[in-house]
Amino acid sequence: MKNFYKPDYSLDPNSPFARDSENKLIRKSYWYALQDTSIVSLFSKGIGAHLTNEEKKNHLIDIKREYLIDDICIQEVLPPED
Repeated sequence: MKNFYKPDYSLDPNSPFARDSENKLIRKSYWYALQDTSIVSLFSKGIGAHLTNEEKKNHLIDIKREYLIDDICIQEVLPPED
């Protein structure tokens, strides 16, 4: 099962990340109405900035915008092993 972000509905009952009991995104129309630049901005500086790379990636695949993964998910640079 994919790891999707689970919003705190007590803080944000209308979260665009809301999912039903079958883990289906409830507000897909919200995401489909956005342009790519808006999605990149939302995940970089807005409501999705705090998500993990895995959560961002899974959400982008779910909304059929997987081509934005490299623009949104920060590459983790690991130090060289000695």
